[in-house]
Amino acid sequence: MTRFAAAFAKPHPALVAFITGGDGDTAANLDALVAGGADVIELGMPFTDPMADGPAIQAANLRSLAKGTTTADLFAIAAAFRERHPDTPLVLMGYANPMTIRGGDWFAAECVNAGVDGIICVDIPAEEDPELGPSLRAAGVDLIRLATPTTDTARLPAVLEGAGGFLYYVSVAGITGQQQAAQASIDEAVARLKAATDLPVAVGFGVRTPAQAAQIAKVADGVVVGSAFIDIIAEHGDAAAPHVETFTRTLADAIHGAKEIAA
Repeated sequence: MTRFAAAFAKPHPALVAFITGGDGDTAANLDALVAGGADVIELGMPFTDPMADGPAIQAANLRSLAKGTTTADLFAIAAAFRERHPDTPLVLMGYANPMTIRGGDWFAAECVNAGVDGIICVDIPAEEDPELGPSLRAAGVDLIRLATPTTDTARLPAVLEGAGGFLYYVSVAGITGQQQAAQASIDEAVARLKAATDLPVAVGFGVRTPAQAAQIAKVADGVVVGSAFIDIIAEHGDAAAPHVETFTRTLADAIHGAKEIAA
């Protein structure tokens, strides 16, 4: 069983937690996410033009890049995380340039060496899968695809073709951390996606509070939270880890108990 399969086979929805690599004390913050109950972790690869991200994550990218964080540093962070946490799925999330500049085969091999389970590449659409997808799949690394409110029935099969790990439903047509979609629209979208794939469906963008996360967790297999963690790191800097752990626990408690409460 893969780490993703194990994480989503638990008797509760998964908390998928995102932080930006190189922002604050990343190793301590990753450990805090695990200690607080995160089921899957996304590690953002800092990039100069993170077009899908809102102000909080944009600022985190800039803080990380100002410290000189490189792709090699990200893989080192990932490898060290894997040594400390052999069972927690780890996703690298970012943009095409750092992933493809040395070729897809190189990037896939580095992922394997670092113990990375999956990749989310925001700006390589399904139609451009040959840029990265074949290399990742050949190496056994899942390519996690994004579906959005504008992914209609005609395009959805292309999004699902070659996808792995889980399907990430971007609940708003916009950038991270700004607005939240109406719950009714999330309910409808998740039902439609789950009818089309056996992959777990995790919902993100605009999820900032345990109450919001719990509502989504009643219908989804996972809930993605990012900007709220980034705000904590921005406020507390290198001393953020205890605060990250506390917030993670409140989210995990809300998400893990959501379907119990609904039942």
